[in-house]
Amino acid sequence: MTTSIKLPRPAADFHVHVRDGDMMKLVVPTIKQGGVSVAYIMPNLVPPLTKVEDVLSYKSRLEAVDSSVTYAMSLYLSPAITPEVIHEAKKAGITGVKCYPAGVTTNSDHGVASYAPFYPTFAAMEEEDMILNLHGECPSAGHIHVLNAEEEFLPTLKDLHARFPKLRIILEHCTSAAAVQAVLECGPTVSATITAHHLFLIIDNWAGNAYNFCKPVAKLPADRQALLDAATSGNPKFFFGSDSAPHPISAKEKGKNASAGVFTQTHAIAYVAEAFGKLGKIDKLVDFVCNFGRDFYKVEERPSSFSVVLEKEEDTVPLLLGEGGSAVVPFKAGENLSWKVVITEA
Repeated sequence: MTTSIKLPRPAADFHVHVRDGDMMKLVVPTIKQGGVSVAYIMPNLVPPLTKVEDVLSYKSRLEAVDSSVTYAMSLYLSPAITPEVIHEAKKAGITGVKCYPAGVTTNSDHGVASYAPFYPTFAAMEEEDMILNLHGECPSAGHIHVLNAEEEFLPTLKDLHARFPKLRIILEHCTSAAAVQAVLECGPTVSATITAHHLFLIIDNWAGNAYNFCKPVAKLPADRQALLDAATSGNPKFFFGSDSAPHPISAKEKGKNASAGVFTQTHAIAYVAEAFGKLGKIDKLVDFVCNFGRDFYKVEERPSSFSVVLEKEEDTVPLLLGEGGSAVVPFKAGENLSWKVVITEA
């Protein structure tokens, strides 16, 4: 039985929300705590990051909190993201552009209603070999609801892939068997991230529990199984992106208006190990959390100043991160995990 796993390099998390201001200062140190040294940072701040200089300023604020992590940065797709901005962003070292359909999740009010106006931008991204990150949902309307919003989006994914076959595209945070199949049907320039929490949750876990509510929502047991199968398959199309999304208690306890997002950063890799271990697939962990994402993103990073070992040891998830109404409740708060992340400074 495996009792200790020394990662050949710390994990890479290709979907991270850390907000700004006091929340950023609270959350950024937990990236390393969770076993991660490369974090792809989402741009849906208020206001969203639509200028190169604003992205670079944000990166500087992140590095001021913890410089041991490599922060890969993204722009927020909006009419301001022209081909000229893409060329500027590439020169500045920005990794990709995140596309939010308007109104589908946290801070997406400035998102996209139609993709055709952005074809010149996508062509420039293809030319510059930048990443397009797709939040894969259609807004709820008519026959579209939270349980089929991802599946209804999949024709858009396939259409964009057909129009821009050399554009590297990520279908973010897959939640359904249909999404997994769509990614498999696309060429090698299309991959997908899978979160830690979606390896555990189904609809029953978030209906009535705001702390398990995220977008896209967790779906049926068969969908969860499809995610587990994809994540442990050894197929490099699927790799880790936590979509860890901190919200204060005050934002989560709003009944039907609760903010969407599950916070997993503090125990990111331990959650994945828990899910893989239960399937007897712990040998698939390193590729999923360390290698496949780095290879797809072609990430440039500094040598890590710390190493990560997973120990087969009980570890209790704390009830809160922070204090008072601004505190954040972690995923599986108060529960015991069977794997513990141990950080050693170089």
